[in-house]
Amino acid sequence: QVQLAESGGGLVQAGGSLRLSCAASGSIFSIRAMGWYRQAPGKQRELVATITSGGSTNYADSVKGRFTISRDNANNTVYLQMNSLKPEDTAVYYCNSHLQPTRAVYTYSYWGQGTQVTVSS
Repeated sequence: QVQLAESGGGLVQAGGSLRLSCAASGSIFSIRAMGWYRQAPGKQRELVATITSGGSTNYADSVKGRFTISRDNANNTVYLQMNSLKPEDTAVYYCNSHLQPTRAVYTYSYWGQGTQVTVSS
């Protein structure tokens, strides 16, 4: 069984910062990529940032220059440092991982339960 556990969400004023963490645990053989997505009320889930096992990153245009994704491969953990937060960043943030479970042939996509980020104006 594989689980993704997120932490770090909360309420912050515009211009403030938050750091999200997501740790993958369970029977994991390898992790290919990890990332963060978000879903605001009434909107579709959207990509925020991703990072591969080799460290290559990809960001949504709306967060470039403000958010930084990083990864601790030894501890199967991904972080999202969010600076200069705006009210439009308010959403539930979900951790995602493409990984190969132990004794599995293929990789699968796993999701965390989500953590609320609220930015007040």
